[in-house]
Amino acid sequence: MESPHNAHHSVNCRGKLVDFSTPKVMGIINVNDNSFYKGSRMQSLETVRNYIIDGISHGCKIFDFGAMSSKPGSDIMEPNEEWTALHPILTAVKNEFPDIIVSVDTVHSETAKRSLDSGVHIINDISGGQFDPNMMQVVSQYHVPYIMMHMQGLPKSMQENPQYDDVTLEVMKFFAQQVTKAKETGIKDVIIDPGFGFGKTLEHNFQLLKQLRSFSIFERPVLVGISRKSMVYKPLKLNAEAALNGTSALHMVALMKGAQILRVHDIEAAQQCITLFEQLRQV
Repeated sequence: MESPHNAHHSVNCRGKLVDFSTPKVMGIINVNDNSFYKGSRMQSLETVRNYIIDGISHGCKIFDFGAMSSKPGSDIMEPNEEWTALHPILTAVKNEFPDIIVSVDTVHSETAKRSLDSGVHIINDISGGQFDPNMMQVVSQYHVPYIMMHMQGLPKSMQENPQYDDVTLEVMKFFAQQVTKAKETGIKDVIIDPGFGFGKTLEHNFQLLKQLRSFSIFERPVLVGISRKSMVYKPLKLNAEAALNGTSALHMVALMKGAQILRVHDIEAAQQCITLFEQLRQV
């Protein structure tokens, strides 16, 4: 079986080296009460702790914390409000779980700076550096990996009428431009995320998934975030709550097409996909 995974894909998370020759799972922790999948909403520290302990027991080391919901129709949260929600959770988590890798999902350079000052390892920016002109500069100063996602428009209106002549080509053009920009700013480790569901129709999402291998041209780890999204549950006529089986099916497709990070709600199920994928790959 052809291997789409490049062994040299590793990133330096403030001295913790993450090697993507085997794909990794990133667990989603939303510290808000309005994310699209209610199973990911964790406002109490107890819920967060339990999720991390369970995740670690299934081999997950990377957790992505976000305070702002980016589901279609959402407004951009103010940085101070975002930090008020994130700060106590991040502090507690850093103290209790010093070995995990902590990513913060934000479009604000101010939140990124505060997070990095508190010891966070990765910044995950759904705007791919387009929303806040200072974001890349801040990330480069701390020498941490930067997850750059593609989004057409902003969450508020992105799903109203997304249009592309050729979605894969246009998303690749975006990365060609933004990866160069990140490099010029001094960011060494860039992770690319095609942005499933962010300003894309069902057809756009499936075209991107089908052509996911095209993104290996950038020689950067590729992150896929499709967990329980509408591209999974709409064709099945279900809802987010019932979309785990469909998510696993598409996770395996993503792995076979070169995904190196699965950003997920359900860590154990995603880890099982990776184990079986690795078994297949080693034959």
